Amino acid sequence: MPANTAPFRRLTLALLAGVAIVASGMGSAYAQTPVRVIKVATAAESKPLSWGAIGHEPQGYEPDLLRAINAKLPQYRFELEGAADIAQETGLATGKYDMATGGFYTAPARSKQFLIPATPMGASLMKIYSRTDSNINTMKDLVGKKIVPVTAGGGVYKFVTQWQQENPNDAVKISASSAGIPYPDRLKEVQRGKYDALILPSNLGEQTVIDTQKLDIKASEPVSINNTYVLIHRSEENQKLSDDIDGVLKTLKADGTLDKLSQKWFGEDVVKYIK
Repeated sequence: MPANTAPFRRLTLALLAGVAIVASGMGSAYAQTPVRVIKVATAAESKPLSWGAIGHEPQGYEPDLLRAINAKLPQYRFELEGAADIAQETGLATGKYDMATGGFYTAPARSKQFLIPATPMGASLMKIYSRTDSNINTMKDLVGKKIVPVTAGGGVYKFVTQWQQENPNDAVKISASSAGIPYPDRLKEVQRGKYDALILPSNLGEQTVIDTQKLDIKASEPVSINNTYVLIHRSEENQKLSDDIDGVLKTLKADGTLDKLSQKWFGEDVVKYIK
């Protein structure tokens, strides 16, 4: 090799080595891009919609759907934690949680406080539960009947109050309570005759209780239908998260995943009621 070409060759090799090191470093940096952890609050005591207290793996329709969403969004890692209803929205507002699911409806106040993907997670079917020998099938059939007290300010209370306003000639009387008696016990009170009917969303597992405990209770057709949504802590960073989840929910509805999970956990096609 001529003497005057040796320095040039050494310089070329050095440059190539430098490029390789830079490229290697860039690849390493890309590979090590951190996956963003998303803290998710799920309902702790709403089987089969969602259940599983702190320290237990959440189960049910919504946890399974969250895992299906996460499988299509590998840039995130969802960490699910069961929480009481009041703790979910409080934790979401303060930023303790990035997301919350619990059969949530949309409302002007919620839309202002949280980010809400436009595509629903599912549908909440409000039904009337009464004894099989009763003639109760619609809201008007509840006129003069004794209805199980409902949670003050809750979804059932709001629904019945609004229905009454729209039907002033049909007096359906309800009382508000904060006693928090479990709905399986309420179903038994209806069977015993203490009350004539119970109004509840059907995604809480009432039919499972009726079947397993062999109660002589029937469920009406839906008297009200509401879409349910993911709630997301409002922040600039979370807007991308909200958009990503909205896109995946569209895909999972189209490919039949929502329907399969609905049949698995509720034993009925809830998805067809999504508006």
